[in-house]
Amino acid sequence: MNPHRRQVRENLLLALDTLRSHKFRAFLTILGVLIGTATVIGVASIFKGLDQQVVDVAEGFGTRTLFIFKWDPGIKFNVSREEWMRKPLTFEDMTAIGENCPAIETVSAEIFRWGPAVPAKYKGQEMLDTEFRGCTPTLFGNIGCELKDGRLFNEIDNMHRRDVVVLGADVVTRLFQGEDPVGKVISVDGRSFEVIGTLAKRKQILGDTGNDRIVMTPYLTFKKIYPQAKDNWITAVAVPGKISQATDEVRSLLRRRRNVKYSDPDNFGIATAESMITQFRDIMGTVVLVTVVISSIGLLVGGIGVMNIMLVSVTERTREIGVRKAIGARRSDITWQFLLEAMTLTGAGGILGIIFGCTLSLLIRTLVPELPSTVPNWSIVAGFVVAVSIGLFFGMWPAMKASRLDPIVALHHE
Repeated sequence: MNPHRRQVRENLLLALDTLRSHKFRAFLTILGVLIGTATVIGVASIFKGLDQQVVDVAEGFGTRTLFIFKWDPGIKFNVSREEWMRKPLTFEDMTAIGENCPAIETVSAEIFRWGPAVPAKYKGQEMLDTEFRGCTPTLFGNIGCELKDGRLFNEIDNMHRRDVVVLGADVVTRLFQGEDPVGKVISVDGRSFEVIGTLAKRKQILGDTGNDRIVMTPYLTFKKIYPQAKDNWITAVAVPGKISQATDEVRSLLRRRRNVKYSDPDNFGIATAESMITQFRDIMGTVVLVTVVISSIGLLVGGIGVMNIMLVSVTERTREIGVRKAIGARRSDITWQFLLEAMTLTGAGGILGIIFGCTLSLLIRTLVPELPSTVPNWSIVAGFVVAVSIGLFFGMWPAMKASRLDPIVALHHE
Protein backbone atom coordinates (compact mmCIF):
# COMPACT_ATOMS: atom_id res chain seq x y z
CA MET A 1 0.00 0.00 0.00
CA ASN A 2 1.12 3.53 -0.77
CA PRO A 3 2.73 5.03 2.43
CA HIS A 4 0.70 8.22 2.11
CA ARG A 5 -2.54 6.25 1.67
CA ARG A 6 -1.63 4.05 4.65
CA GLN A 7 -1.01 7.13 6.78
CA VAL A 8 -4.39 8.61 5.82
CA ARG A 9 -6.05 5.29 6.63
CA GLU A 10 -4.35 5.13 10.04
CA ASN A 11 -5.32 8.74 10.86
CA LEU A 12 -8.91 8.04 9.81
CA LEU A 13 -9.09 4.94 12.04
CA LEU A 14 -7.60 6.97 14.88
CA ALA A 15 -10.24 9.66 14.35
CA LEU A 16 -13.04 7.08 14.37
CA ASP A 17 -11.63 5.55 17.55
CA THR A 18 -11.69 8.99 19.17
CA LEU A 19 -15.34 9.39 18.18
CA ARG A 20 -16.19 6.02 19.70
CA SER A 21 -14.41 6.96 22.92
CA HIS A 22 -16.37 10.20 23.33
CA LYS A 23 -19.74 9.44 21.73
CA PHE A 24 -21.92 11.88 23.66
CA ARG A 25 -19.41 14.71 23.45
CA ALA A 26 -19.01 14.11 19.71
CA PHE A 27 -22.80 14.08 19.19
CA LEU A 28 -23.26 17.41 20.98
CA THR A 29 -20.39 18.85 18.95
CA ILE A 30 -21.87 17.89 15.58
CA LEU A 31 -25.49 18.69 16.47
CA GLY A 32 -25.34 22.06 14.70
CA VAL A 33 -23.90 20.45 11.56
CA LEU A 34 -26.60 17.77 11.69
CA ILE A 35 -29.44 20.29 11.99
CA GLY A 36 -28.02 22.56 9.28
CA THR A 37 -27.55 19.71 6.81
CA ALA A 38 -30.98 18.21 7.52
CA THR A 39 -32.64 21.61 7.04
CA VAL A 40 -31.01 22.18 3.66
CA ILE A 41 -31.98 18.70 2.44
CA GLY A 42 -35.55 19.03 3.76
CA VAL A 43 -36.10 22.39 2.05
CA ALA A 44 -34.43 21.22 -1.16
CA SER A 45 -36.68 18.13 -1.27
CA ILE A 46 -39.86 20.21 -0.86
CA PHE A 47 -38.68 22.69 -3.49
CA LYS A 48 -37.87 19.86 -5.91
CA GLY A 49 -41.30 18.29 -5.45
CA LEU A 50 -43.15 21.61 -5.80
CA ASP A 51 -41.10 22.51 -8.86
CA GLN A 52 -42.12 19.28 -10.57
CA GLN A 53 -45.78 19.90 -9.66
CA VAL A 54 -45.68 23.43 -11.09
CA VAL A 55 -44.01 22.21 -14.29
CA ASP A 56 -46.60 19.44 -14.72
CA VAL A 57 -49.56 21.79 -14.11
CA ALA A 58 -48.21 24.60 -16.31
CA GLU A 59 -47.32 22.25 -19.16
CA GLY A 60 -50.73 20.60 -18.75
CA PHE A 61 -52.29 23.89 -19.88
CA GLY A 62 -50.10 23.78 -22.99
CA THR A 63 -46.56 24.93 -23.72
CA ARG A 64 -47.82 27.05 -26.66
CA THR A 65 -50.62 28.73 -24.72
CA LEU A 66 -50.73 32.45 -23.92
CA PHE A 67 -52.76 33.57 -20.88
CA ILE A 68 -53.95 37.17 -21.23
CA PHE A 69 -55.68 39.20 -18.53
CA LYS A 70 -55.96 42.81 -17.35
CA TRP A 71 -53.15 42.13 -14.87
CA ASP A 72 -50.27 39.71 -15.07
CA PRO A 73 -51.46 36.11 -14.70
CA GLY A 74 -49.33 33.88 -12.51
CA ILE A 75 -48.29 33.80 -8.84
CA LYS A 76 -49.37 37.07 -7.17
CA PHE A 77 -49.33 37.93 -3.47
CA ASN A 78 -51.19 41.21 -3.93
CA VAL A 79 -52.70 43.29 -6.71
CA SER A 80 -52.11 47.03 -6.86
CA ARG A 81 -54.96 49.54 -7.00
CA GLU A 82 -53.80 50.54 -10.48
CA GLU A 83 -54.24 46.93 -11.68
CA TRP A 84 -57.68 46.65 -10.08
CA MET A 85 -58.78 49.83 -11.84
CA ARG A 86 -57.70 48.72 -15.32
CA LYS A 87 -60.49 48.24 -17.82
CA PRO A 88 -61.28 44.57 -18.50
CA LEU A 89 -60.37 42.73 -21.65
CA THR A 90 -63.37 42.19 -23.88
CA PHE A 91 -64.88 39.60 -26.18
CA GLU A 92 -64.00 41.96 -29.05
CA ASP A 93 -60.32 41.85 -27.97
CA MET A 94 -60.44 38.06 -28.34
CA THR A 95 -61.99 38.35 -31.80
CA ALA A 96 -59.39 40.91 -32.88
CA ILE A 97 -56.55 38.64 -31.74
CA GLY A 98 -57.94 35.74 -33.77
CA GLU A 99 -58.38 37.89 -36.88
CA ASN A 100 -55.19 40.01 -36.78
CA CYS A 101 -52.43 37.86 -35.27
CA PRO A 102 -51.06 35.38 -37.87
CA ALA A 103 -48.94 33.56 -35.28
CA ILE A 104 -52.06 32.66 -33.26
CA GLU A 105 -53.64 29.31 -34.08
CA THR A 106 -56.78 29.45 -31.89
CA VAL A 107 -58.13 31.90 -29.33
CA SER A 108 -60.80 31.67 -26.63
CA ALA A 109 -62.42 33.77 -23.93
CA GLU A 110 -63.57 32.90 -20.43
CA ILE A 111 -65.86 35.23 -18.49
CA PHE A 112 -66.53 35.31 -14.76
CA ARG A 113 -67.79 37.66 -12.11
CA TRP A 114 -66.12 38.72 -8.87
CA GLY A 115 -67.74 37.65 -5.63
CA PRO A 116 -68.37 34.55 -3.54
CA ALA A 117 -68.62 31.14 -5.15
CA VAL A 118 -72.13 30.16 -6.21
CA PRO A 119 -73.83 27.02 -4.84
CA ALA A 120 -74.46 24.00 -7.04
CA LYS A 121 -77.16 21.49 -6.05
CA TYR A 122 -78.32 18.07 -7.18
CA LYS A 123 -81.08 16.35 -5.24
CA GLY A 124 -79.97 16.40 -1.61
CA GLN A 125 -76.33 17.23 -2.33
CA GLU A 126 -75.01 20.79 -2.29
CA MET A 127 -71.59 22.23 -3.14
CA LEU A 128 -70.89 25.78 -1.97
CA ASP A 129 -67.45 26.43 -3.48
CA THR A 130 -67.99 25.86 -7.21
CA GLU A 131 -66.25 28.04 -9.80
CA PHE A 132 -69.05 29.00 -12.20
CA ARG A 133 -67.76 30.45 -15.47
CA GLY A 134 -68.72 30.96 -19.08
CA CYS A 135 -66.38 30.23 -21.96
CA THR A 136 -66.19 29.90 -25.71
CA PRO A 137 -66.07 26.27 -26.93
CA THR A 138 -62.42 26.62 -28.03
CA LEU A 139 -61.25 27.06 -24.42
CA PHE A 140 -61.26 23.34 -23.64
CA GLY A 141 -58.72 22.56 -26.34
CA ASN A 142 -56.65 25.67 -25.60
CA ILE A 143 -55.97 24.70 -21.98
CA GLY A 144 -55.71 20.93 -22.48
CA CYS A 145 -58.98 19.82 -20.86
CA GLU A 146 -59.66 16.11 -21.29
CA LEU A 147 -63.27 15.00 -21.76
CA LYS A 148 -64.20 12.08 -19.53
CA ASP A 149 -67.90 11.47 -20.27
CA GLY A 150 -70.56 12.99 -22.50
CA ARG A 151 -69.63 15.87 -24.78
CA LEU A 152 -68.37 19.45 -24.65
CA PHE A 153 -70.66 22.26 -25.65
CA ASN A 154 -70.18 23.69 -29.14
CA GLU A 155 -70.75 26.95 -30.99
CA ILE A 156 -74.41 26.08 -31.63
CA ASP A 157 -74.98 25.71 -27.86
CA ASN A 158 -73.25 29.04 -27.40
CA MET A 159 -75.17 30.93 -30.11
CA HIS A 160 -78.52 29.60 -28.83
CA ARG A 161 -77.56 30.41 -25.21
CA ARG A 162 -78.51 26.92 -24.08
CA ASP A 163 -78.59 26.14 -20.36
CA VAL A 164 -76.01 23.35 -20.45
CA VAL A 165 -72.90 22.77 -18.34
CA VAL A 166 -69.70 20.74 -18.32
CA LEU A 167 -68.52 19.73 -14.83
CA GLY A 168 -65.07 19.42 -13.31
CA ALA A 169 -64.05 16.16 -11.67
CA ASP A 170 -64.47 17.39 -8.08
CA VAL A 171 -68.01 18.63 -8.76
CA VAL A 172 -68.97 15.21 -10.12
CA THR A 173 -67.55 13.42 -7.08
CA ARG A 174 -69.22 15.64 -4.51
CA LEU A 175 -72.65 16.04 -6.12
CA PHE A 176 -73.28 12.69 -7.77
CA GLN A 177 -71.35 10.22 -5.57
CA GLY A 178 -71.00 7.48 -8.16
CA GLU A 179 -74.11 8.29 -10.19
CA ASP A 180 -73.70 9.08 -13.90
CA PRO A 181 -74.16 12.90 -14.16
CA VAL A 182 -74.59 13.12 -17.95
CA GLY A 183 -78.18 14.04 -18.80
CA LYS A 184 -79.05 15.05 -15.23
CA VAL A 185 -80.27 18.53 -14.30
CA ILE A 186 -78.47 20.49 -11.59
CA SER A 187 -79.14 23.87 -10.02
CA VAL A 188 -76.38 26.50 -10.15
CA ASP A 189 -77.04 29.78 -8.35
CA GLY A 190 -80.75 28.93 -8.41
CA ARG A 191 -80.94 28.23 -12.16
CA SER A 192 -81.39 24.80 -13.79
CA PHE A 193 -78.78 23.40 -16.20
CA GLU A 194 -78.46 20.12 -18.04
CA VAL A 195 -75.14 18.31 -17.56
CA ILE A 196 -73.84 17.34 -21.01
CA GLY A 197 -70.28 16.35 -20.14
CA THR A 198 -67.62 15.90 -17.47
CA LEU A 199 -63.88 16.58 -17.44
CA ALA A 200 -61.05 14.33 -16.31
CA LYS A 201 -59.19 15.27 -13.14
CA ARG A 202 -56.40 17.78 -13.69
CA LYS A 203 -52.99 17.93 -12.06
CA GLN A 204 -52.84 20.04 -8.92
CA ILE A 205 -50.44 22.21 -6.93
CA LEU A 206 -50.51 21.64 -3.15
CA GLY A 207 -53.85 19.89 -3.42
CA ASP A 208 -55.59 22.94 -4.91
CA THR A 209 -58.74 21.60 -6.60
CA GLY A 210 -59.78 24.92 -8.17
CA ASN A 211 -59.49 23.53 -11.71
CA ASP A 212 -61.67 20.55 -10.74
CA ARG A 213 -64.39 22.64 -9.02
CA ILE A 214 -65.41 24.37 -12.24
CA VAL A 215 -68.89 24.43 -13.72
CA MET A 216 -68.55 25.66 -17.32
CA THR A 217 -71.43 27.00 -19.38
CA PRO A 218 -71.37 28.58 -22.88
CA TYR A 219 -70.07 32.17 -22.96
CA LEU A 220 -73.30 33.76 -24.19
CA THR A 221 -75.36 31.73 -21.71
CA PHE A 222 -73.29 33.18 -18.87
CA LYS A 223 -73.75 36.72 -20.30
CA LYS A 224 -77.50 36.09 -20.46
CA ILE A 225 -77.56 35.21 -16.75
CA TYR A 226 -75.07 37.86 -15.61
CA PRO A 227 -75.21 40.73 -18.09
CA GLN A 228 -73.12 42.87 -15.75
CA ALA A 229 -70.13 40.46 -15.88
CA LYS A 230 -67.23 42.13 -17.69
CA ASP A 231 -63.95 40.47 -16.72
CA ASN A 232 -62.52 38.16 -19.37
CA TRP A 233 -59.57 35.82 -19.51
CA ILE A 234 -58.28 35.39 -23.05
CA THR A 235 -56.37 32.25 -23.92
CA ALA A 236 -54.53 31.94 -27.22
CA VAL A 237 -52.51 29.07 -28.69
CA ALA A 238 -49.50 29.99 -30.80
CA VAL A 239 -48.51 28.33 -34.05
CA PRO A 240 -45.79 25.73 -33.30
CA GLY A 241 -42.38 27.41 -33.01
CA LYS A 242 -43.83 30.94 -33.01
CA ILE A 243 -44.69 31.62 -29.37
CA SER A 244 -42.38 34.66 -29.17
CA GLN A 245 -43.83 36.11 -32.36
CA ALA A 246 -47.36 35.41 -31.12
CA THR A 247 -46.63 37.20 -27.83
CA ASP A 248 -45.29 40.26 -29.68
CA GLU A 249 -48.28 40.34 -32.03
CA VAL A 250 -50.80 40.10 -29.19
CA ARG A 251 -48.99 42.73 -27.12
CA SER A 252 -48.80 45.15 -30.06
CA LEU A 253 -52.48 44.66 -30.93
CA LEU A 254 -53.74 45.11 -27.37
CA ARG A 255 -51.62 48.21 -26.80
CA ARG A 256 -53.26 49.79 -29.86
CA ARG A 257 -56.77 48.72 -28.89
CA ARG A 258 -56.31 49.93 -25.30
CA ASN A 259 -54.68 53.22 -26.39
CA VAL A 260 -51.44 52.66 -24.46
CA LYS A 261 -48.88 55.38 -25.18
CA TYR A 262 -45.51 54.34 -26.57
CA SER A 263 -43.69 55.38 -23.38
CA ASP A 264 -46.18 53.74 -21.00
CA PRO A 265 -46.02 50.15 -19.74
CA ASP A 266 -48.66 47.56 -20.68
CA ASN A 267 -51.98 47.84 -18.86
CA PHE A 268 -52.54 44.10 -19.28
CA GLY A 269 -50.55 40.93 -18.74
CA ILE A 270 -49.43 38.06 -20.95
CA ALA A 271 -48.04 34.86 -19.47
CA THR A 272 -46.94 31.49 -20.80
CA ALA A 273 -46.28 28.17 -19.11
CA GLU A 274 -42.56 28.91 -19.30
CA SER A 275 -42.90 32.38 -17.75
CA MET A 276 -45.03 31.02 -14.88
CA ILE A 277 -42.48 28.27 -14.20
CA THR A 278 -39.68 30.87 -14.22
CA GLN A 279 -41.66 33.12 -11.85
CA PHE A 280 -42.22 30.23 -9.43
CA ARG A 281 -38.55 29.29 -9.51
CA ASP A 282 -37.51 32.88 -8.83
CA ILE A 283 -39.79 33.03 -5.77
CA MET A 284 -38.73 29.62 -4.47
CA GLY A 285 -35.07 30.42 -5.18
CA THR A 286 -35.36 33.36 -2.78
CA VAL A 287 -37.07 31.16 -0.17
CA VAL A 288 -34.37 28.50 -0.49
CA LEU A 289 -31.61 31.13 -0.26
CA VAL A 290 -33.07 32.55 2.95
CA THR A 291 -33.41 29.04 4.39
CA VAL A 292 -29.82 28.19 3.48
CA VAL A 293 -28.60 31.39 5.17
CA ILE A 294 -30.56 30.53 8.31
CA SER A 295 -29.34 26.92 8.30
CA SER A 296 -25.77 28.15 7.83
CA ILE A 297 -26.05 29.59 11.34
CA GLY A 298 -26.41 26.01 12.57
CA LEU A 299 -23.37 25.01 10.52
CA LEU A 300 -21.42 27.95 11.95
CA VAL A 301 -22.35 26.99 15.50
CA GLY A 302 -21.37 23.40 14.72
CA GLY A 303 -18.05 24.57 13.29
CA ILE A 304 -17.26 26.64 16.38
CA GLY A 305 -18.15 23.65 18.53
CA VAL A 306 -15.79 21.47 16.49
CA MET A 307 -12.96 23.99 16.85
CA ASN A 308 -13.55 24.20 20.60
CA ILE A 309 -13.58 20.43 21.10
CA MET A 310 -10.49 20.03 18.92
CA LEU A 311 -8.61 22.61 21.02
CA VAL A 312 -9.59 20.63 24.12
CA SER A 313 -8.44 17.44 22.37
CA VAL A 314 -5.04 18.98 21.58
CA THR A 315 -4.62 19.90 25.25
CA GLU A 316 -5.68 16.42 26.43
CA ARG A 317 -3.31 14.66 24.00
CA THR A 318 -0.24 16.87 24.37
CA ARG A 319 1.92 13.97 25.58
CA GLU A 320 0.71 11.79 22.69
CA ILE A 321 1.73 14.53 20.25
CA GLY A 322 5.13 14.75 21.96
CA VAL A 323 5.66 10.99 21.65
CA ARG A 324 4.72 11.01 17.94
CA LYS A 325 7.11 13.86 17.24
CA ALA A 326 9.89 12.17 19.25
CA ILE A 327 9.69 9.02 17.12
CA GLY A 328 9.83 10.98 13.85
CA ALA A 329 6.37 12.36 13.05
CA ARG A 330 6.53 15.51 10.94
CA ARG A 331 4.50 18.68 11.49
CA SER A 332 2.39 17.79 8.44
CA ASP A 333 1.62 14.36 9.97
CA ILE A 334 0.30 15.97 13.16
CA THR A 335 -1.63 18.58 11.16
CA TRP A 336 -3.36 15.98 9.03
CA GLN A 337 -4.09 13.79 12.04
CA PHE A 338 -6.16 16.51 13.70
CA LEU A 339 -7.63 17.82 10.45
CA LEU A 340 -8.87 14.35 9.54
CA GLU A 341 -10.30 13.98 13.02
CA ALA A 342 -12.22 17.27 12.66
CA MET A 343 -13.38 16.37 9.15
CA THR A 344 -14.48 12.92 10.33
CA LEU A 345 -16.40 14.56 13.16
CA THR A 346 -18.32 16.97 10.89
CA GLY A 347 -18.59 14.36 8.13
CA ALA A 348 -20.37 12.07 10.59
CA GLY A 349 -22.68 14.98 11.44
CA GLY A 350 -23.31 15.50 7.72
CA ILE A 351 -24.19 11.82 7.21
CA LEU A 352 -26.58 11.87 10.17
CA GLY A 353 -28.09 15.10 8.82
CA ILE A 354 -28.56 13.50 5.39
CA ILE A 355 -30.28 10.48 6.94
CA PHE A 356 -32.50 12.71 9.07
CA GLY A 357 -33.30 15.00 6.11
CA CYS A 358 -34.21 12.06 3.84
CA THR A 359 -36.38 10.56 6.60
CA LEU A 360 -38.10 13.91 7.06
CA SER A 361 -38.77 14.11 3.31
CA LEU A 362 -40.27 10.60 3.35
CA LEU A 363 -42.50 11.48 6.31
CA ILE A 364 -43.74 14.63 4.59
CA ARG A 365 -44.53 12.71 1.41
CA THR A 366 -46.36 10.02 3.42
CA LEU A 367 -48.29 12.19 5.89
CA VAL A 368 -48.98 15.20 3.63
CA PRO A 369 -49.48 13.89 0.07
CA GLU A 370 -50.44 17.39 -1.13
CA LEU A 371 -46.96 18.64 -0.21
CA PRO A 372 -44.62 16.68 -2.48
CA SER A 373 -41.01 16.11 -1.50
CA THR A 374 -38.25 14.47 -3.51
CA VAL A 375 -34.66 14.59 -2.32
CA PRO A 376 -32.43 15.80 -5.20
CA ASN A 377 -29.06 14.08 -5.52
CA TRP A 378 -27.19 17.39 -5.52
CA SER A 379 -28.46 18.22 -2.01
CA ILE A 380 -27.02 14.97 -0.61
CA VAL A 381 -23.63 15.59 -2.23
CA ALA A 382 -23.66 19.28 -1.24
CA GLY A 383 -24.69 18.46 2.33
CA PHE A 384 -21.81 16.03 2.82
CA VAL A 385 -19.22 18.23 1.10
CA VAL A 386 -20.22 21.30 3.13
CA ALA A 387 -20.16 19.29 6.37
CA VAL A 388 -16.64 17.98 5.67
CA SER A 389 -15.52 21.47 4.59
CA ILE A 390 -16.73 22.87 7.94
CA GLY A 391 -14.41 20.39 9.69
CA LEU A 392 -11.52 21.33 7.40
CA PHE A 393 -11.98 25.07 7.98
CA PHE A 394 -12.64 25.07 11.73
CA GLY A 395 -10.16 22.29 12.42
CA MET A 396 -7.26 24.19 10.83
CA TRP A 397 -6.32 26.28 13.87
CA PRO A 398 -6.33 23.37 16.40
CA ALA A 399 -4.36 21.22 13.91
CA MET A 400 -1.75 23.97 13.36
CA LYS A 401 -1.51 24.52 17.11
CA ALA A 402 -0.89 20.80 17.66
CA SER A 403 1.76 20.63 14.91
CA ARG A 404 3.72 23.55 16.44
CA LEU A 405 4.07 22.01 19.90
CA ASP A 406 7.67 21.55 21.05
CA PRO A 407 8.19 17.79 21.52
CA ILE A 408 10.31 18.24 24.67
CA VAL A 409 7.71 20.49 26.30
CA ALA A 410 4.94 18.14 25.15
CA LEU A 411 6.65 15.09 26.71
CA HIS A 412 6.91 16.87 30.06
CA HIS A 413 3.23 17.91 29.98
CA GLU A 414 1.09 16.50 32.77
